[in-house]
Amino acid sequence: MLLTEKLKNTNIILASQSPRRKELLAGLGLEFSTISLDIDETFDRDLYKREQITELLSAKKAKAYTAIQANDLIITSDTTVWVDDESLEKAETREEAYEMLKELSDKTHSVYTSVTIRSTKKEVTFSDETQVTFAKLTDEEIYFYIDNYKPFDKAGAYGVQEWIGYIGVDNMNGSYFNVMGLPTHKLYKELIKF
Repeated sequence: MLLTEKLKNTNIILASQSPRRKELLAGLGLEFSTISLDIDETFDRDLYKREQITELLSAKKAKAYTAIQANDLIITSDTTVWVDDESLEKAETREEAYEMLKELSDKTHSVYTSVTIRSTKKEVTFSDETQVTFAKLTDEEIYFYIDNYKPFDKAGAYGVQEWIGYIGVDNMNGSYFNVMGLPTHKLYKELIKF
């Protein structure tokens, strides 16, 4: 059975305002509504590493939606960039974005995205990892990207589908869509099973 058939009577809610996640979920052929959840995203950086961070935050977002009804299916997600044993979330300022991109320049990092699917009966959280290798970026390229694309809503201060991805990504091992913010191949399989 196709996923669209399986979920045709389900009220799918994407708890995200990310334009990339909306585009990727729509790409699976699903109809859904979106909501915004405001949660506290602080965590103990000594206790959580890599996908543990994104799994924690994705599940936290799913639990924050308290108006869940019998026919609802909530989808939440969280992405982080992991490099040199630290997590790069969203940059607040131009200088923070510069520092992040400078750190990613000329090396390989991991992008982890976790997704939580929740109904009134059950909940599942899963993750995906993609390794991304950046070319050596000049300061001029980094500032051009920051000033023209304002990547302040993205983990690691970059969007792979934007200019920086076109000129900066040398190699990628894993799902491109995972780097954009939603591992669609895994989400499809998990929704079929759910």
